[in-house]
Amino acid sequence: MQVDLEIEGARVAEWPRFQRAALQTRRLKRIALALAGLAGLGLVLAFFIGLFSPQSLWPALLVSQSAGLIVLLAGLQSAGWVTRWRSEALAPAVDNAPVETEPVEDSDWYERMLEGISARWVGLLKQIGAPALWLSGWALLALLSLEQAWNLDLPAASLGVSASVGAVVSLLLAFSLLVFERQLAQQPPIEWPEALPLAQLARVAIAVLVLGALCLLFAADTSIWPTRLGVLIGVLPGLVAVELLLRAILSLFSPRRDSLEPTLMGRSFVADLLRWPPQPLLVLQHELHNRFGIDLRQIWAFSYMRRAFFPVLALVALVGWSLTGVHEVALQERGIYERFGEPVQVLGPGLHGGLPWPWGRVLKVENGVVHELATSVGDSNALVQAEPAEGPAPVNANRLWDATHVNDKSQVIASRRADKQSFEIVNMDVRFVYRIGLTDAAALAATYNSADVPTLIRSTASRILVHEFASRTLDGLLGADRVSLADEIGRAVQADLQSLDSGVEILATVVEAIHPPAGAANAYHGVQAAQIGAQALIARERGAAAEQTNQAQLQASIAHDQAQATAREINAAAEAAGLRFDAERQAYAKAGHAFLLEQYFSQLSHGLDKANLLILDHRVGGSGNAPTLDLRTFPLPADPASPRNPVLPGAAH
Repeated sequence: MQVDLEIEGARVAEWPRFQRAALQTRRLKRIALALAGLAGLGLVLAFFIGLFSPQSLWPALLVSQSAGLIVLLAGLQSAGWVTRWRSEALAPAVDNAPVETEPVEDSDWYERMLEGISARWVGLLKQIGAPALWLSGWALLALLSLEQAWNLDLPAASLGVSASVGAVVSLLLAFSLLVFERQLAQQPPIEWPEALPLAQLARVAIAVLVLGALCLLFAADTSIWPTRLGVLIGVLPGLVAVELLLRAILSLFSPRRDSLEPTLMGRSFVADLLRWPPQPLLVLQHELHNRFGIDLRQIWAFSYMRRAFFPVLALVALVGWSLTGVHEVALQERGIYERFGEPVQVLGPGLHGGLPWPWGRVLKVENGVVHELATSVGDSNALVQAEPAEGPAPVNANRLWDATHVNDKSQVIASRRADKQSFEIVNMDVRFVYRIGLTDAAALAATYNSADVPTLIRSTASRILVHEFASRTLDGLLGADRVSLADEIGRAVQADLQSLDSGVEILATVVEAIHPPAGAANAYHGVQAAQIGAQALIARERGAAAEQTNQAQLQASIAHDQAQATAREINAAAEAAGLRFDAERQAYAKAGHAFLLEQYFSQLSHGLDKANLLILDHRVGGSGNAPTLDLRTFPLPADPASPRNPVLPGAAH
């Protein structure tokens, strides 16, 4: 219960928590300084070890343990603010009279501005409060340290003698904190109300130190769990640091007066759960009662729920256990129902009921699911990366002989070199498409007669391939034998699987690729190159012949068209002349001499259209006298637009 000095100021000296406040403040200060030194030393060691050995377990472990000490330090400092307020409440009030200051001249405007800014900042910090700032600072330091050291990919490693030394130091420090935690747990709440929350925070640091020592003791090259645990123990102080940061932020919205007794901000609900037996509901009940005055024990509904909790829990457990006898078989599966360990029935897809576990269970078997299996597999630990749909083809799709294929299996076959028997190494990619038989007997056989169906098929196929290729040669394998090779291998593998009663059905055998030896591959590459060159030459000659044929057809077509055009023009001219002749004959028959005279004038005008003429009338001169012409030469005007021919000198009569 908080105390208001304005109301109960005179009575606080009688209360034990105010009387022991000064002693508690000094004790918390000493322990906080020691924890600050240990946490700082751990962070510095983690920093330098991380610089020289980033894959070591030490940085993550030291940071986690330092974070546990930091959250305990934050709680101790928060409790120190409360005890300091109580000790100051008992001290006599000091009247601090205002000190008169000399008036500042106008020239000291810069100093007055700095004083104003400083006063504003001091007022803001007082409004926030030093406890909230320190608590948020410690929480952020713990969270940032854990974030820098978080790495779940650390390899397993043996730490040697240093691990034993570190484990001993951690256990000694954990024992010291355990003594401190026991002292806090034994403090009466009336003398020190903050002792129990601080004890819970001490348990967080103790748990982190003990788990860290356990990781150091069991660290080895063959065990990965100590490394993972050494990183994961940082989750506990991280959760506590997050809660402390949230409490510091939420404290800004709480009313605060100097005369009102402050409450402990450095307490954690997560740390309160570290008790045995765990009582999370009791902790929640106490929080509600202390914060809001709600007592859940006075509500009959919660009392009834508490009394009926275990019967209802037992009933729910019984119903849940009974429902284990209901089994769902998917559409692509079948189920083999076992009653007391004996197979009784093969169930189809759907819901089926039976005895609950462990008296009855259903083993799932595939129902018509088709698989593809290669006779040889590569590294199963390699990361498979999906290729983009619009990107280039993946590397495993390369079928060239000079490429590396992880699914190829090497086989020894017979060969002949220089009339001598020899052997060759051929790499083949043979794949089998199989499924579990659709009958009930096949489902039972696949479940109980073979532990690993793919391994059984692969081993059987390897033996069959060795037997098949022992009697084949390279020439036959690359020639006619390749057609019947897949069928023979598939039949032989299916026969062996049936003899083993495996329940497996081989649907198809695919010879994906055959990669002959390097010499045969180079020779075959040469044959391919020659064939491609011959095909290219044939195509080139066919193109030239087609070009010449088309050119001759074009020239013949042009000559034919020109002859047809010329003949058409001659026929048209002849037809036009015939029509003209018929027209003139008809005109002459009708007009006679007039038509001839008109034609004469027409032809004359047509012929003399561009000639320079001088026409003389025979009647000029009279009395039979011939006309006289002046044959003197006169220069004609130079008119380029209308040239004229000069009159030749001479006499004309």
